[in-house]
Amino acid sequence: MGKGFFNVPEPINEPVKSYAPGTPEREAVTQQYNTYYNSSVDVPLYIGKDEVRTGNTRNMTLPHDHQHVVGTYHLAEKTHIDAAISSALEARVQWSQMPWEQRAAIFLRAADLIAGPYRAKINAATMIAQSKNVFQAEIDAACELIDFLRFNVKFMSDIYKDQPASSSGVWNRVEYRPLEGFIYAITPFNFTAIAANLPASAALMGNTVVWKPSDHQIFSAKVIVDIFKEAGVPDGVINVVYGDPIMITDTVLASPDFSGIHFTGSTYVFKEIWKKIGENIHTYKTYPKIVGETGGKDFIIAHPTSNTKQVATAISRGGFEFQGQKCSAASRIYLPKSTATEIINHVKEDVASFKMGSPADLSNFITAVIHEGSFDKLASYIDQAKKDSDAEIVAGGNYDKSKGYFIEPTVIVTTNPNYKTMETELFGPVVTIYVYEDKDWSETLQLVDSTSEYALTGAVFSECRYALEEANKALQNSAGNFYINDKPSGAVVGQQPFGGARASGTNDKAGSAQNLLRWVSPRLVKETFVTPVDYRYPFLGE
Repeated sequence: MGKGFFNVPEPINEPVKSYAPGTPEREAVTQQYNTYYNSSVDVPLYIGKDEVRTGNTRNMTLPHDHQHVVGTYHLAEKTHIDAAISSALEARVQWSQMPWEQRAAIFLRAADLIAGPYRAKINAATMIAQSKNVFQAEIDAACELIDFLRFNVKFMSDIYKDQPASSSGVWNRVEYRPLEGFIYAITPFNFTAIAANLPASAALMGNTVVWKPSDHQIFSAKVIVDIFKEAGVPDGVINVVYGDPIMITDTVLASPDFSGIHFTGSTYVFKEIWKKIGENIHTYKTYPKIVGETGGKDFIIAHPTSNTKQVATAISRGGFEFQGQKCSAASRIYLPKSTATEIINHVKEDVASFKMGSPADLSNFITAVIHEGSFDKLASYIDQAKKDSDAEIVAGGNYDKSKGYFIEPTVIVTTNPNYKTMETELFGPVVTIYVYEDKDWSETLQLVDSTSEYALTGAVFSECRYALEEANKALQNSAGNFYINDKPSGAVVGQQPFGGARASGTNDKAGSAQNLLRWVSPRLVKETFVTPVDYRYPFLGE
């Protein structure tokens, strides 16, 4: 047991390296990318102390070079999921009792490993597996993940310090117990940092985890596992499985010891999981914690007073960085008639200047979308827009999957505020613009609020403070992260805790103490020093 009250290192956000020509980080990541590209890795299941190879494998290919195989991963059967659950429960016995400063040290070490010897590895793996350009990989796989780990340790210590008042003769204290059972983490392909943080945040608070990464992120997930192992995460604390998502989820949710889910993914899947948890509620020993961040249909609305170049840059960055494959990506845009043409022309200039291709060429801004299913869906929406009378493609509109799943950044202008691509989450490099009459500013704010089922991120641009305040009030339930004169993406841990409401999730704010609080079950201990020996209260006196 620890002998002292410990202060953890004060976290600061990890500086983002530039990767400019001639820098050492550029050389390191290029070399590591080439090493990965020319190698082959065999990724097992990680269950307790065992690396399990089932022999039933799938290839890992590159979205930007889909014929090139960089490795294989093994698929689990139901018996393996049962084993992972058993391993998590067994590990919990010791891990839940591990002094908090020891858990903190493990994940602080993981952060330093990423900042140092693993930086090029985790960035190159993200470029390979998810087709992120080097800058998008750096801000995600390196910096955001480092920030998650360091800030979460600080948040944990702050939570433990939060104690109730005590009266004379009484000492009240709160223990923040890990949940009684195991946690199920389901993570997406698009952010390596999220993939690591969902199991790690629960583990930091003393829980053990069964983690299912996305099939399209397993290459970089392997690097995360390597980091956690080197940092000292004990066997069985984070068990990693891949395979049929329905089978895995059904097996996990059937366990009486299931105590919570940490999820990032599609809204439909999350709702189906919630439904299944409800159907199984009489099975569980405790009421499970349900934490999810799901879809988005994120907006930018510009007031007539807004700076046109600022709005255009927000569209170009917010809509097209990482090919629009961010749940926070700008995808529906509302522009005033008086400045719409100017803004659109700026965006068209940007799109025309984009370089697109493999992330191996560090001068490319745009790379491929994640897989063929995504490519085909996006291509169908683009084709439909070419046919529809109430839509016009003013930039982009081309696509090619002969070598990689490349969708040209595309701008659609519609005369219908409820056009399909104004309402449907596309998860790709397609933005749709609706032009409103300047006099209809207030009505358009109501339109923004009512158009989408989602409420993840949104942005308003204006040089008029009255207009900004009106938008702030009208859109207070439209976005969990609301941006004024900035793009609606790029949340930073410890500065802009992230999450959304409505169909976008439970809004438990990753990158804050609010999220960690979901992975503990507080116990109040009241100790009375001089215990009464007579039941009679003074009011009963004669």
